[in-house]
Amino acid sequence: MQDISFGFQAAAADVASVPDHQLYRDLMSDCELGHRLGYDAAWLLEHHFSDYYPTPSPLPMMAHIAAKFPDLSLGTSVLVLPWYHPLRLAEEIAMLNMLTRGTLHLGIGRGTAKMEYDAYNIDMNEGRARFSEVFKIVERGLKGEPFTHHGRFWNIERPIRLRPDPVDKPVHFYGAIGSPASAEVMGDLGIPPICLSTFPDGLLVKILDRWRARAGARANGAILPISVKMFIADTDEEARDIGRRYFPAYFALQADHYEADANPWTEIPEYADFSRMFANLRKLTDPAELGPFHDSNLVGSAETICRRIDALMGLGFNYFMVSCATPGTPLAVRQQMMTRFAEEICPRYSSAMRKGRAA
Repeated sequence: MQDISFGFQAAAADVASVPDHQLYRDLMSDCELGHRLGYDAAWLLEHHFSDYYPTPSPLPMMAHIAAKFPDLSLGTSVLVLPWYHPLRLAEEIAMLNMLTRGTLHLGIGRGTAKMEYDAYNIDMNEGRARFSEVFKIVERGLKGEPFTHHGRFWNIERPIRLRPDPVDKPVHFYGAIGSPASAEVMGDLGIPPICLSTFPDGLLVKILDRWRARAGARANGAILPISVKMFIADTDEEARDIGRRYFPAYFALQADHYEADANPWTEIPEYADFSRMFANLRKLTDPAELGPFHDSNLVGSAETICRRIDALMGLGFNYFMVSCATPGTPLAVRQQMMTRFAEEICPRYSSAMRKGRAA
């Protein structure tokens, strides 16, 4: 069987009446547990100005995690590039890579929430172009050589060289995929996609096919992550009961954060796909509507979860980023889920986690 890797989403997941500083302490507690259980990496989100995963500064948080757990690899899902000055971002990535012993898995994307774009005074119609230009500058900067740049949004007239000097440890970049068109953008940039398991399997196949067609030889041997929500129990019905209890709050915050009910993307051509994708988001706050979502993610008994992992592996994915840190899910519940998943599922697929358990 193909050997695959498992990371976990480390999130400041909002729980009623819990102050922000406690959310971040809980995030660190998840990292301690994930490191001890043998997960490959902790993956952090970036969101601003709302209760929906309030982690606005993932890179400083990752530096803090690295100081506590230096062998734990770290990831982002995702850094929203249009909101950054590319040189400052490249410097912070270079600094973080120097301070860590583990691998940096940096998921990057263009963002979806209009209220975040509005707050940063950036036109969403420029999102895709800004994303590509920022990435190209970051990529050039991380080579450690003097460079200039002349683009649509950024000009670097005088040759500059980034500090600190790059260390001999590659940074792995992945591009968030919201549509097959995004897959082509990532293929042109030579970045593997990072996908969501909530996309229909047929769409996931189309995304990977279009990405490979544009990436060419760069697709060979690529790490292909997929983000999946996870609740595990003795039976499928028990796991779905957990999902019906905790997922509605997650979808309510998501719908509020993205203003899905108002459909703010109708006048933004680059985001037409999101008008369709988010059209029915609010209905998932109804526990009775969660069946298809449970089916596409890892919600069920160990046997059911393994069948879903096998199906996603069959599509081509080889890195699973699992998340049970949904808003409203108590720390004890999500850590129970992380532990059971690491003990009952991961060793079936990961040689590293099998060795860890043996040790």
